[in-house]
Amino acid sequence: MARDERGVTPQSEDFSAWYNELVFKAELVDRGPVRGTMVIRPYGYRIWELLQADMDRRIKETGHVNAYFPLLIPESYMQREAEHVEGFAPELAVVTHAGGKELEEPLIIRPTSETIIGEMMAKWISSHRDLPMLLNQWANVVRWELRPRMFLRTTEFLWQEGHTAHADEADAMAETMLALDLYAHVARDIAAMPVVEGEKTPGERFAGAQRTFTVEGMMRDGRALQSGTSHFMGTNFARAFGIRYAAESGNEEFCHTTSWGMSARMIGGVIMTHGDDKGLVLPPLLAPYQVVIVPIGRGDQAEQVLPPATELADRLRRAGIRTHVDNRPQLSPGFKFNDWEMRGVPIRLELGPRDLAAGTTLMSTRLGEGKTPVSLDLAPARLELELTAFQSLLLQRATEFRDDHTSTVDSWDEFAEAVKTGWALAFGCGSSECEDDIKAATGATPRCIPAEGALEEGMCVRCKQPSAYGKRLIFGRAY
Repeated sequence: MARDERGVTPQSEDFSAWYNELVFKAELVDRGPVRGTMVIRPYGYRIWELLQADMDRRIKETGHVNAYFPLLIPESYMQREAEHVEGFAPELAVVTHAGGKELEEPLIIRPTSETIIGEMMAKWISSHRDLPMLLNQWANVVRWELRPRMFLRTTEFLWQEGHTAHADEADAMAETMLALDLYAHVARDIAAMPVVEGEKTPGERFAGAQRTFTVEGMMRDGRALQSGTSHFMGTNFARAFGIRYAAESGNEEFCHTTSWGMSARMIGGVIMTHGDDKGLVLPPLLAPYQVVIVPIGRGDQAEQVLPPATELADRLRRAGIRTHVDNRPQLSPGFKFNDWEMRGVPIRLELGPRDLAAGTTLMSTRLGEGKTPVSLDLAPARLELELTAFQSLLLQRATEFRDDHTSTVDSWDEFAEAVKTGWALAFGCGSSECEDDIKAATGATPRCIPAEGALEEGMCVRCKQPSAYGKRLIFGRAY
């Protein structure tokens, strides 16, 4: 399919190429000097800032406090929890020399912070009065990815990681589910991603966790994206790091701990949930610019139009609408229209001499057809309504897409066909070996045991052994 140099490969032709081209052409990222790293450009980083600000507010409202822990972790810390070190070993980056000398003990660049935070919790917790301890960290982590993709799997990435310690299992489980619910609300309310909440099967659990919960979103190629996870650790890390407290009875007990995280891969999720062949489609709540005003006119006309465009932008900003005036004189209006369409701006306004004479501006929405005149006097109120409607439209559109690409299946042939283009609801036996066999045959993995869904008995779609979960699992190919 022909396209100009500003366009991207159509999704239907090659979804992976579409994504890889778009993140660069929309000026979200550039490649870092080290393989697998990325430079997040201002437009992409603003999306992260907006997501981060909302998440940080929600975290603090639930009683958590932010802290910061070192980037470098002694290798011996990683080795204290056997499953943890085994799970992360292939991804670790290790520092062996510093200050011109070989280190006595190698240092791990943090892939996650359970170990260093566990060490500090053991120092800070002594009594039941110190519990619960509710910590959160905004940080970068390093995992040496074999097949890096911008935002989705990079060697270094940004995230938040919550780490909490509790007196008993019930309190820790309540915290685990609180974090999962927080992620689900952020995904739906802010990113307009209709995620499914559920529990990972044993073979898909986080290394060292007793139970792992996830929110899973469907991308526009039918693949799943794990968009946030919450882990109940039980006493595994407490025993490894000596996180104990004196109970009211006077007995010394091990704490129950949790950890949970959401990363900048959510930006990749937003791109792949909403984008189309024209480029990004950004939910208004995450758009760096919710409205872009393009003045129309050259020479004297440009001088006539620019002050009213700037005044309109100021009024919109005062109404809380993130607004930008594109006054680049060297570019044609048509180029600007295509550029902002590529960059996913929810609403574009055109303002020329005729519009000014009529007291209106021409509005185009990112998924709409045609242009609608909007009164300049009433623009702030009208655009607030339009942005709210657009946010809702994106969630509805993505939900319908997910539901249309999810199939309930019982036979292997139906299963193999369903996961080519979406998700399959099918029974699983609980065996890691069987899950590995399914993945080898189809590329699909059990994304989660959905929290919702009827209790139901059946036979594993692959090996025909009885279901281990009493309900159907979501299977799909994933990023």
